[in-house]
Amino acid sequence: MTERRSIVALSGGGVFLAAACVAGLLVGPYPVSAGAIGESFVSHLPFLGVHSPLDATQTAIVYDLRLPRIVLGLIVGGTLSLAGASYQGVFRNPLADPYLLGVAAGAGLGATLAIGYGSATAASSLLLPAAAFAGAAVSVGITYMIGRAGGAGAASLILAGVTVAAFLTALQTFFQQQRTETIRDVYTWLLGQLETAGWRDVLIVLPYALVAWVVILAHRRLIDVLRVGDEETAALGVNVDRLRLIIVVAATVGTAAAVAVSGLIGFVGIIVPHAIRLVFGPSYRLLLPLSILAGGGFLVFADLLARTILAPSELPIGVVTAFFGAPFFALVMRTSRSFR
Repeated sequence: MTERRSIVALSGGGVFLAAACVAGLLVGPYPVSAGAIGESFVSHLPFLGVHSPLDATQTAIVYDLRLPRIVLGLIVGGTLSLAGASYQGVFRNPLADPYLLGVAAGAGLGATLAIGYGSATAASSLLLPAAAFAGAAVSVGITYMIGRAGGAGAASLILAGVTVAAFLTALQTFFQQQRTETIRDVYTWLLGQLETAGWRDVLIVLPYALVAWVVILAHRRLIDVLRVGDEETAALGVNVDRLRLIIVVAATVGTAAAVAVSGLIGFVGIIVPHAIRLVFGPSYRLLLPLSILAGGGFLVFADLLARTILAPSELPIGVVTAFFGAPFFALVMRTSRSFR
């Protein structure tokens, strides 16, 4: 019965993700029919002799604008959701999110420096994602070193993350004040965006995301064991500190890569894992793979709203996720005692 339930759940997650991708391809200010897109996809298969019915403009819209945006959205959404679920498991904190250990503050500082002090084309070059990734990585490294001084336990790491995030946010504010003419560009990035997504961004984030997915999913049974407590888990022969370090590093690497190409998109790592728990229960053996599927679909749908609700203008995708996430966050706070 459990295996059947897992199959049904994963199938439902796959259908949700597929529906999001189809909607993302079809919906937009420039209409392209589903049949034409499907025939165009088939035309890329060898030996079938099918010709694409799309003209040059439609081909550019589908393959150069919508498709890379959808692929990037599902990678970023799946990674943020998986990281949030992983943090909630290893720290046994239902309100933990992918930015818990200072990833957001470090990435924001790196992006601010790139935009304010880099070249005029920093926002459209490799400099911006590289600076954001480096800032996130350095921030988490400092957090872990401070946390180790307090024993490297869950509480020590969380407190260290809060401390480092506060310090780096202060630095970011200082540098923004030195380059006030770039504040708009900085806040545009901080609110999250996929409108400039291209295949280059997909190639940047994909290797890191795949590594994070594989490592975390390989340890999903041990994360389930952590739910009983550190002492009980250690009594079963599990090295708790080593397990926590592996999961935190994998989740942080994936999050840093996602943030580097998409900006700071909040609440995905809270909304999706908790919605899955409400429907399918708390087991991480099912929760983690479902988080990838549902997180990817959720962010693609959120991006669809961001680019259509005020068309031809676009909302930052972080505004859309916050619109849904803030009420959900309040709900999670009310139910956090029963979760623990």
